[in-house]
Amino acid sequence: MPMTNPGPAKIRAIHPLPLRIMHGVNALAIVTMIGSGWQIYDASPLFDFNFPSSITIGQWLGAAIAWHLAAMWLLMLNGLAYLIWGISSGHFRRKFLPLAPRKIITEFAAALRFQLPHQSGVYNQVQRAMYVGIIALGIIMVISGLAIWKPVQFSWLTDLCGGYFIARYVHFFAMSLIVAFIIIHLLLVALIPKVLWPMIAGGQVKEAP
Repeated sequence: MPMTNPGPAKIRAIHPLPLRIMHGVNALAIVTMIGSGWQIYDASPLFDFNFPSSITIGQWLGAAIAWHLAAMWLLMLNGLAYLIWGISSGHFRRKFLPLAPRKIITEFAAALRFQLPHQSGVYNQVQRAMYVGIIALGIIMVISGLAIWKPVQFSWLTDLCGGYFIARYVHFFAMSLIVAFIIIHLLLVALIPKVLWPMIAGGQVKEAP
């Protein structure tokens, strides 16, 4: 029986252009929101500490609020575009699913021993769990932020958060977890620097025809 020629392997980008653009926009919006949010926090602290002015954005409350609201709309619109694209393109299904709790624990233990292998464009179970978690935290940030910003107009969101004062704590702890994610994300990039360039330029990977 004659063998058929499968044809040349297909070349695709490790990270598609829409993902790279939204990743950059999201990074800008998140950093701006965190920096301005710290300045807003300093005007009415929840705990017995303040953030140094050198790492805040706005330098005074009015400017910080203006920066925060501008970044909020950018984050919301970019996040909505990411959700629509991620679902319609199958990106979420291919990259984030399935999630296996036992594998997450096993691979997390391997990561702590620096024994977790990495392949560009392929997310392990720990990465999948972290990315799903950061999407959920982003949604929580938006909901609690709207509840704080417009507690009367969005009273149902304020009630969902447990009231205005509880919403501030929800917003703060969600922000703290996002900052922790960013730190871990940057540490992983520093440990595996080869993953940085594909997120900038796209990279290439061969697929079987």
